[in-house]
Amino acid sequence: MTKCFYCRNQAVTFRPYSGEYLCKSCFLKSVERKVQRTINKYSLLEETDIVAVAVSGGKDSLTLLTILNKLERHFHETKLIAVTIDEGIKNYREESLKFAESVASKLKIPHKVYSFKKLFGYDFDEVISILREHGLDESSPCSYCGILRRAALNIAAKDVGATKLATAHNLDDEAQTVIMNFLRADYIRALRTGPRLEKIHAGFIPRVKPLIEIPEREIILYAYFSNLPLHTQTCPYAQDAFRNDVRAFLNKMELTRPEVKYNILRINDRLRSVYTCLERELDLNTCIVCGEPTAQELCKKCELLKILDEIRAGTRKT
Repeated sequence: MTKCFYCRNQAVTFRPYSGEYLCKSCFLKSVERKVQRTINKYSLLEETDIVAVAVSGGKDSLTLLTILNKLERHFHETKLIAVTIDEGIKNYREESLKFAESVASKLKIPHKVYSFKKLFGYDFDEVISILREHGLDESSPCSYCGILRRAALNIAAKDVGATKLATAHNLDDEAQTVIMNFLRADYIRALRTGPRLEKIHAGFIPRVKPLIEIPEREIILYAYFSNLPLHTQTCPYAQDAFRNDVRAFLNKMELTRPEVKYNILRINDRLRSVYTCLERELDLNTCIVCGEPTAQELCKKCELLKILDEIRAGTRKT
């Protein structure tokens, strides 16, 4: 019987990057301590913050909500509010919405749902259907969804009076994003990748990523050991081949170099410290239509909605 590195009880998991065998109890505590250290290390939360926690109902966001609820006592007046974005994807989002509501209710955390339909006038199914029908789906569905989700989360965070927006990006997500930014030579996005994104515009709610140092495998295990519901359905629009290729590459690298994803985070941390000369290119304007932060005169969300509205009204020129 393999024993836990800390308490000598029976181990249930092994961490290749640290060489630790852990029992269930020590594993759960270890993940929670790591999240606490990440919050402290990057000053993600302050005692008086009102934190909007982006809760999709998937394993990552439910784990984030559960851990932040446990850690809340360390932040005294910190208040948590769960916010969920319903994109309007038939036969996919319904189950996770139930999970989000169930866990938030169990933890006695206020929960609000915001839909693409009410915010923007379109379900995501409608968005993709219209774009495809008119041959305008030049990017992947994930790109269009990302534009609307980011806008919706910022609107939701402001609506609940949040001072921070916590998202459930994990180690794997972040490492993949860093590599994708380098392969695209996209240094502006690289500037925005990291454990926290400051308030770079008066209308922007600062975003924090408390799970950024937790591997995806450990989040799955934490959710399982904590009896959190697991959303098993795959989004029908999940076709980002580029991210899938990067994910497969990093997972293969990890087999022989267990610390590789952590190393990617570390080097990106160091590179961000020398990016300051580029910060002026991050200055944001205010969208002339919706008033949300944007690098251009019109934000990406409003550009997309303008196209959809013109198609609906029959006024779009081909």
